[in-house]
Amino acid sequence: MTALPVSVDVLVIGGGITGAGIFREAARAGVSVALVEARDFASGTSSWSSKLVHGGLRYLQTGEWLLTRESVRERQRLLREAPGLVQPLDFLMPQFAGGKPGMATVRFGLHLYDLFSRGGPRSCRLDAAATLALRPELRQHGLRGGLMYRDARTDDCRLVWQLVAQGLRDGGHAAHYTRVTQLLRRADGRVHGARLQDADDGTAREIHARVVVNATGVWSATLGTPGDRTPPLRPLRGSHLVFPRDKLPLTQAVSWFHPRDRRGVFVTPWQGAILLGTTDLDHADDLWEPAITRAEVEYLLEGLDAALPGAKLGAADALSAFSGVRPVVAQGRGKPSSASRESALWQAPGLVGVTGGKLTTFRVTARQVLAAVRAQLPRLALAPEAAPLFDAPADAALQDDAGAAPTARQVVARANECVRHLDDLLLRRTRAGLVLPQFGEALIEPALAVCRAQLGWDEARCQQEAVDYRRRMQHQHRVPA
Repeated sequence: MTALPVSVDVLVIGGGITGAGIFREAARAGVSVALVEARDFASGTSSWSSKLVHGGLRYLQTGEWLLTRESVRERQRLLREAPGLVQPLDFLMPQFAGGKPGMATVRFGLHLYDLFSRGGPRSCRLDAAATLALRPELRQHGLRGGLMYRDARTDDCRLVWQLVAQGLRDGGHAAHYTRVTQLLRRADGRVHGARLQDADDGTAREIHARVVVNATGVWSATLGTPGDRTPPLRPLRGSHLVFPRDKLPLTQAVSWFHPRDRRGVFVTPWQGAILLGTTDLDHADDLWEPAITRAEVEYLLEGLDAALPGAKLGAADALSAFSGVRPVVAQGRGKPSSASRESALWQAPGLVGVTGGKLTTFRVTARQVLAAVRAQLPRLALAPEAAPLFDAPADAALQDDAGAAPTARQVVARANECVRHLDDLLLRRTRAGLVLPQFGEALIEPALAVCRAQLGWDEARCQQEAVDYRRRMQHQHRVPA
């Protein structure tokens, strides 16, 4: 991590996927840029996504076909530009008699998917026998067949980290565990920087900027004043269960509609485990440490049993759970799953804010934000639309096999990736705490050994880090009985 300068042209606040994307684009735009994050990079919403880089098939149901088209095209681009980090993933969607939406409706949606992908793999229809041959755990009663289509998966934390690393290589400055306590304003109200505080030792300082970008997601209203026109948000929680792959040995994902509310649910192979998700509920609790509820566990298992009763999975089989809070712009009190995932921008002198949006379209959002920044900082020169996100050597160095479980060797290798705390290493630089038994307990001592050697932690620090890590896992990632 680089030391922050006294002043920069652009200060980006928020180290999730949106802030990291803006940082990466700004670093090659001919201006000086710094990124600050209150905790670890991707430690908020961007570490708890569904791990999918997808077109958003369900957005077609709400008439947001432009968002779907944009998402499909960004998915295709990420598959080309970040192979290994973003990987193709085939989906099987079983179709049951009387199910809604019906086969014809879903086929039409997939036809649009195929058109938007501009020559990518096309969807196809399977009969009941072929569908069961792929997934014998499926409910046989009423099974009419299935549809196959392709999306993609990623490790959301690694994607954020790669964007930050690329921005650093292009001359940007970044600091995590650096909290913004106040925006600096001139007498006329213009924002010209921020007051910062180190989250660990409490040291404070100021950084000045020609333009400040608020990319803090669900925390966007905590910065600024009513005059900054921050849009009202509707925080929505999405929760997932993580199972060992030997309990349900998937080679492709399966998606279907929950019988209770017709919301899309899925199981996907990821990091040597299986993800079951996701819920979509209004969230009024702690934004930093959201946790799955017993009702959500029951909802997800009910949905799984409705489509894949042969899996025979229960809460006791789960390795872990995780929940994230989506920064959805408030548009009334309709069903959470029908709320738009479009991003929203706002501006004030010296300030540009952004919230909402989705993982897949972070690049589009970043360029929209920087176009707004350029109105206040004309010498910012956006890279051409076709410019690749990553340098080829960086791509090779930071690729991940999203299909394999993390190893002790990976944990040791990634201790030098700006790790400040044990959960940085076991939850974000690797995902060991989510996908290995007992929250990766077997890797705690090897991880602490490398932190002693490389980061200079003493024995007291190591013991405290282990206590903090185990507490967090029990509080935030334990599956309620």
